[in-house]
Amino acid sequence: MNLNLTKPLAFFDLETTGIDVSKDRIVEIAVVKVLPDNSVLEVVDRVNPGIPIPKGASDVHGIHDEDVKDAPRFADIAKKYFDLLNDSDWAGYNSHRFDFPFVVEEFGRSGFVFDMSERKLVDVQRVFHLMEPRNLSAAYKFYCEKILDGAHGALADTRATLQILGAQLDRYPEKIKNDISFLHNFTKDGDFVDLSRRMYRDNGVPKFNFGKHKGRPVAEVLKFEPNYYDWIMKSDFPLDFKDKLTALKNEMKK
Repeated sequence: MNLNLTKPLAFFDLETTGIDVSKDRIVEIAVVKVLPDNSVLEVVDRVNPGIPIPKGASDVHGIHDEDVKDAPRFADIAKKYFDLLNDSDWAGYNSHRFDFPFVVEEFGRSGFVFDMSERKLVDVQRVFHLMEPRNLSAAYKFYCEKILDGAHGALADTRATLQILGAQLDRYPEKIKNDISFLHNFTKDGDFVDLSRRMYRDNGVPKFNFGKHKGRPVAEVLKFEPNYYDWIMKSDFPLDFKDKLTALKNEMKK
């Protein structure tokens, strides 16, 4: 179906060194620009981020330091992409949370500021989630072909979850092993130290995942700003986080 457009609509996607808008950088940018007559212009560039690409990021997008060592810096191509995007409304996938704020920040560092006041923003992921529910009842209907009676009752929801897992194992035998260790690794979405995800491991190094020290090694922060630990202990943080942080602090003394 052709898009009904009164101005260009630029779809874009970014591959980056990470998800921190302030600290991370673009390593690849692609734009598919749809004009009002529905003709399409495609542009893509690899980018040298000027900082090392973490292994975790490379594992996701497959781009390593060696791949971009001779690529231009973002500042070198910023004007080309600013001109490409500036006359357009924007679209992307999971773009409200990631691509839109990330690209505005990156352009700002290069001296280009978009006027967002009248620009329309479309997140295709939101359409998907709004039109196709991702809740337990929807999963039960999809995998088990049944209607979940008593949804949001603890026992009914728990029974349904068990049945869904069994149906998933039956549906994807070549991709999902009927093995708890496999399922543990398959379903986790990060290497977090604590259950509240306030600390994570980056190549085995525990780092803070919030606040002013987000992205900094825990050991470094506790060494140079010991009062930060005391502040956390006195504040309303989850006990599991406090226990894990205390354990890391005690390991530093060994």
